[in-house]
Amino acid sequence: MSPLEYFRVALVSLYQNKVRSLLTMLGVIIGVMSVILLVSFGEGAQAYVEKQFTEMGSNLLLVTPGKQETSGMFPIIAGSHRPLTYADAREVKRRAVGITDISPMVMGAGKVRQHDRVRDTLVIGAIEAMQHVRNIHPRMGRFIEDADVDSNKRVAVLGMTVMRELFGNSNPLNQTISINNSRHVVVGVLEPKGMTLGIDMDDMVIVPLTSAQYMFFGGEDRLFELAVQCRSDNDIEIAMASVREILIQRHDYTEDFTITDQTSMLSTFNAIFDALKIMLAGIASISLLVGGIGIMNIMLVSVRERTREVGIRKAVGARRADIGMQFLIESITLSCVGGGIGILLGFGGTAFLRYLYPYFPVAASSWSIIMAFGFSTFVGVFFGVYPAMKAAAVDPVEALRYE
Repeated sequence: MSPLEYFRVALVSLYQNKVRSLLTMLGVIIGVMSVILLVSFGEGAQAYVEKQFTEMGSNLLLVTPGKQETSGMFPIIAGSHRPLTYADAREVKRRAVGITDISPMVMGAGKVRQHDRVRDTLVIGAIEAMQHVRNIHPRMGRFIEDADVDSNKRVAVLGMTVMRELFGNSNPLNQTISINNSRHVVVGVLEPKGMTLGIDMDDMVIVPLTSAQYMFFGGEDRLFELAVQCRSDNDIEIAMASVREILIQRHDYTEDFTITDQTSMLSTFNAIFDALKIMLAGIASISLLVGGIGIMNIMLVSVRERTREVGIRKAVGARRADIGMQFLIESITLSCVGGGIGILLGFGGTAFLRYLYPYFPVAASSWSIIMAFGFSTFVGVFFGVYPAMKAAAVDPVEALRYE
């Protein structure tokens, strides 16, 4: 028999038992669909985190006070003998190599009031460079300017959520608000950003750096964090070494600060997500193994039911290899058809997830489809060999007597 004839006979046999064939394929269908959906979900989560990092700014070095030995994650702020200062930031910008700009920042909780409306929110002290380094831009009005910092102006830029809570549909520009009992004039409203790594970028107020230092530190020159933007990925190592050298010199040759590069943080998350994807694919593959066991079970039943048919085929000249190949191809056909249906359902599932959560970049990846379909084919071969050997070993004389 030709391979095409083997395949035709297998399809006819499966079509004659449509319900049983469908139920047999169900395990493979669920397994392939689960592999595609779970891997796609893992890749979508990874892409979402990478997008969040990109929205925070690209090629960044984050300098925080306090020396931490562990790298690759967000450093925990610890006390140090000498805090980071705005003067440190200016010196880094003046002398460091491989950087484009810096963004010193002060952060604290604030009670923002406008007449009888009050909102507790995050207050950030910044300079003009923050909008370029941190990719934060105004939708209305303007951002904080260096002149505001130098003259310690009481101006503020509102996040979209804060603006709506305090002003509703009214124009907030040039209106006066109170931040921790300090009067500020609203000069701008930020573009909506949503959540970024657990921080609501719309629920915050930005004021000049010096104003925030008076608000939280009584005018002392201290920083919460210093973000340094490098020219490119290739300049990160050079810039990190340069910034470290400058700050050590300014801090009496003591490294009482921590520098974390964005690439290290992202690589740590990527390693976690890679392990997560492998784990999810492994869990989903269990369904494929269960489906393979179901295929072998049904094929053994089929061999027993078709014993007389096997005897007749052998009596008219069919070889052991022909009989074995026929049952093996039936098993492979079951797994491949089930794999094809599982792929279609996996595509449909990812499309449905994108419809429900359009901000979540989930999509069926080509490698997960190839892996799922290849594994389902392997399952069909592996679990079809024994029933095929069983059918090929049937004695034609005994088979013709079988009722």
